[in-house]
Amino acid sequence: MPRSPLLETRLNGLAPHRRGKVRDIYELGDTLLLVATDRISAFDYVLGSGIPDKGKVLTQLSAFWFDQTRHIVANHVLETDVRRYPPDLRRHADILAGRSMIVRKTNPVPIECVARGYLAGSGWKEYLAGGAVCDVPLPPGLRESDRLPEPIFTPATKATSGHDVNISEAEAAGLIGPALLQRLRALTMALYAFGARHAEQCGILMADTKFEFGLAPDGTVLLIDEVMTPDSSRYWPKDLYSAGQPQVSFDKQFVRDYLEQIRWNKRPPVPSLPDDVVTRTREKYIEAFRRLAGRELD
Repeated sequence: MPRSPLLETRLNGLAPHRRGKVRDIYELGDTLLLVATDRISAFDYVLGSGIPDKGKVLTQLSAFWFDQTRHIVANHVLETDVRRYPPDLRRHADILAGRSMIVRKTNPVPIECVARGYLAGSGWKEYLAGGAVCDVPLPPGLRESDRLPEPIFTPATKATSGHDVNISEAEAAGLIGPALLQRLRALTMALYAFGARHAEQCGILMADTKFEFGLAPDGTVLLIDEVMTPDSSRYWPKDLYSAGQPQVSFDKQFVRDYLEQIRWNKRPPVPSLPDDVVTRTREKYIEAFRRLAGRELD
């Protein structure tokens, strides 16, 4: 049986420099330590329950993709093996092993770079309203979950709270400049093509995914944050795919379904999850990892 979920960390008695919905981030001078906890969020709130080993899935799957995509773009990862961490961190190996990485500091680009190969989520809602997604016109008559004629690039602003907001390429160019946007668009589509091809060979459809990029001090573009995980991607089992309706997925489906079932008003206080929802959600995350990485979770 898995251990209890890790919901927060303190190393050497220090609280993280920054705490996101899932990750605790520690300053290490000119580098950062990213620790993926087992916290889970839904409808923009961190819930009262965690999913055991979820942080390990996110970290180890990101590490897999970072390694697999080095030929497309460099990334911020410096070390993932706790045995090679500085001595003051190695003493916390029981917490950090399998769920942390030391990374380069970058200047994060202030947009999310989203690639969509299927019509789902906010893209489906935009299409219903106006026949386009982020000002990208699409053919008439498409159904929910339809495969697009070709993948599209749909940037979004990075919200500190609440949902990210879809924007057009013109708006994104106004934020970061047209040259950098063109570079990130090309990288996003290349990464998505590579990841979607690999996933489909593993029996999984990657409907969409989002990437984050940062700039090194010398201006080099680096892939950062997490990469093609169940938290940043919409993954569907290929054998169950059926266009024209919502799909079974490898992410928080059981969590969202439960919260809708209990008619939570999506405001504090946040609910906790029953054991069966936690168990089934954990199984989905681990199954996605096993299929995509081709090995068991460490």
